[in-house]
Amino acid sequence: MKRIFAPWRIEYIKSEKPKVCIFCEKPKENKDEENYIIYRGVNNFVILNSYPYNPGHLMIVPYKHISSLEDLNEKERNEHFEILIKVIKILKEVMKPDGFNIGMNLGEGAGAGIKDHIHTHVVPRWKEDTNYMPVIANTKVVVEALNSTYKKLKEYFIKEW
Repeated sequence: MKRIFAPWRIEYIKSEKPKVCIFCEKPKENKDEENYIIYRGVNNFVILNSYPYNPGHLMIVPYKHISSLEDLNEKERNEHFEILIKVIKILKEVMKPDGFNIGMNLGEGAGAGIKDHIHTHVVPRWKEDTNYMPVIANTKVVVEALNSTYKKLKEYFIKEW
């Protein structure tokens, strides 16, 4: 059995959580670049993860505040999946990963950091993205700043939509 350790995530785990839902509040602020919102659809938006596992780690989030996948209607589900396909296409073109981890943590018991608002994680992966730093130095090296990733990807999101 392989184990994935992510000790750099402790910063997020120990941080004080906002009293409001960030997935509801950030889209209302109309500060997309500052909030790393990279795309807005009719029913869902795409936002970079502020505590990424890798550069390009983003999330597809419905605007509707729901904790259960089955509470999405057909249009919301379809758009969510269509955005996922375009996100993968863009990440392949821009970042050239060797693969992806894609998934949802539904509920606190499944590890959802924001348990009351569903979202899909898309994490680009490279064969070389594992190294000794997390094990030896308790440090994850994220090789690109969020604002650089945002600017690089935003150009492709504008072209794609």
